[in-house]
Amino acid sequence: MDTPLWSPSEERIAQANLTAFRAAANARFGLRLDDYDALYNWSIAEKERFWRFLWEWAGLTGDLGAVDLLDGDRMPGARWFPEARLSYAENLLAGAPDDTAVVFWGEDKVKYRWSGAELKATVSRLQQALKAKGVGKGDRVAAIMPNMPETLAAMIATTSLGAVWSSCSPDFGIQGITDRFGQIEPKVVFAPDAYWYNGKSHDVRAKVAEVLKDLPTVVATVIVPYVDKDPDLSAITGAVGFHDFMAPHPVAEPTFERVEFDHPLFILYSSGTTGKPKCIVHGTGGTILQHVKEHRLHCDLKPGDRLFYFTTCGWMMWNWLVTGLASGTTLVLYDGSPFAPTGNILFDYADAEQVTLFGTSAKFIQSLEKSGLEPMKTHSLASVRALASTGSPLMPENFEFVYRSIKQDLHLASISGGTDIMSCFVLGNPISPVWKGEIQTRGLGMAVEAFDDNGHAVRGEKGELVCTRPFPSMPIGFWADPDGSKYRSAYFDRFPNIWVHGDFIEQTEHGGWVIYGRSDAVLNPGGVRIGTAEIYRQVEQLPEIMEAVCIGQEWDGDVRVVLFVVLREGMKLDDALAATIRKRIKDNCSPRHVPAKIVQVTDIPRTRSGKITELAVRDAVHGRPIKNTEALSNPQALDEFRERTELSGA
Repeated sequence: MDTPLWSPSEERIAQANLTAFRAAANARFGLRLDDYDALYNWSIAEKERFWRFLWEWAGLTGDLGAVDLLDGDRMPGARWFPEARLSYAENLLAGAPDDTAVVFWGEDKVKYRWSGAELKATVSRLQQALKAKGVGKGDRVAAIMPNMPETLAAMIATTSLGAVWSSCSPDFGIQGITDRFGQIEPKVVFAPDAYWYNGKSHDVRAKVAEVLKDLPTVVATVIVPYVDKDPDLSAITGAVGFHDFMAPHPVAEPTFERVEFDHPLFILYSSGTTGKPKCIVHGTGGTILQHVKEHRLHCDLKPGDRLFYFTTCGWMMWNWLVTGLASGTTLVLYDGSPFAPTGNILFDYADAEQVTLFGTSAKFIQSLEKSGLEPMKTHSLASVRALASTGSPLMPENFEFVYRSIKQDLHLASISGGTDIMSCFVLGNPISPVWKGEIQTRGLGMAVEAFDDNGHAVRGEKGELVCTRPFPSMPIGFWADPDGSKYRSAYFDRFPNIWVHGDFIEQTEHGGWVIYGRSDAVLNPGGVRIGTAEIYRQVEQLPEIMEAVCIGQEWDGDVRVVLFVVLREGMKLDDALAATIRKRIKDNCSPRHVPAKIVQVTDIPRTRSGKITELAVRDAVHGRPIKNTEALSNPQALDEFRERTELSGA
């Protein structure tokens, strides 16, 4: 295809933060960086200079010290800004808009907003209350919370003390919560009385009471009223209501504990489908630097803009979203089903609150297209300048759907990174064209390559996504991994001193990137590596198919491709449809992509952040135990994949 789906106007390019940043770098350092590629190359070649200049250009608060980087040739082991002292919370509150800092919708049930002053006042009172409970630098505070303003305030109050924040969403099961928080020994827990999902309330008080039995370090449990304004807390030993927790403490000016650049800020978790989740510890300075770079330069967010991302508090995109305050944006928070009460609620919200960046998942966009909804015909979306998609690869046809049925003049940014770095390796570029099916660019300061099996960078062919130089948002490490062996094993064992991310990726002729799925889920029939996303792209275009999952089944000394499909309600997989599926895959991929077996199922297992879990399906098919079904939002779906008679013969 020779024509991009979208190109920014000259005016938009001229007004972009990226353009201003490039001009400022040229002026400051006497450079001639004429385009994005030149800026990117400079950010890699002069990485220390780039990251310090970004801090200064963004006007962030704190002191970086005189040293940029120690042991910069080591991964892991590089230490950014070892003399720095800064506060994440201070930067968030300094940027929070005075008029409206945060807007909230809990489906169509609850709606309210806080000004910057209200947010700051709530943070100050929570800060004092936490301090009164003995919370200080390095202590952990955990939350089983919906994505609502009280969660935001509790996080800012926690980090203002130099304490460490960790959260999950209230739909997690008891084991899923204790597998996470039991490892990090929190001192305080925040939870709601209940939450809304798909129009129904779900009480979590009994679950919280059970969780607390396995968290002996907790000295205070704070219950935020959400569904009930005055919930009964008698069943939760030692629980206190959110407002009662703050009541003894008057509004005051918040104080901020400035900490080291690598001081723990957030603890996030791997999906945990192969055992207890790994506790991934992210540092203060790397988090804010990376997020501000992505918000301001790659998303072109400016003070006064409104930032929305559909996420729960159990997904890294929540942490990414809330850092938006540091760039002067209003946070637009939503909790509940994205399709309740109708499929249009998120677009209703975008129009009502004049959202600037609309963030969602590839799955949502795919579901929207399958449902037949066309927001372009029902909504204005005049304020929306950019749409971001992540969670899984966005298929080329979904790119076309966005421009055909959502909005034509729109920067569509497919982005990809992960919990491991709490940010992106590849993402959007607001001053460059959008090509069908391609992620636009590597992130500034991120030395991303595709490596072949011999560790050589390749272009125009698939390889492992690697990062060859250190960057500030690398994790500090894993919790309870004192010698760093688990951390090194997770990312650095395959190629020494190289971060191996675990994605199967290819660089295109336009300089963009295509992700073909997780490399540990890559199919290998006859020794040929096939990305599952290639098959999904073909299958999910068929109107009969709602979604699919593909695995490699060990068979007769080799691996054969097995495809499971969820069909539209009332439909059955017959020989004609199976032949249509195979022909489409063969014609558009290759004969090796064609599944040996196609099997109908009614549901596909997903992690709690909504990602299809191919590895769990593969283990179920092979009769292997699934070590941690609590990591799945619908573990019962695995039952359909066990002992399938269709897979027992040739």
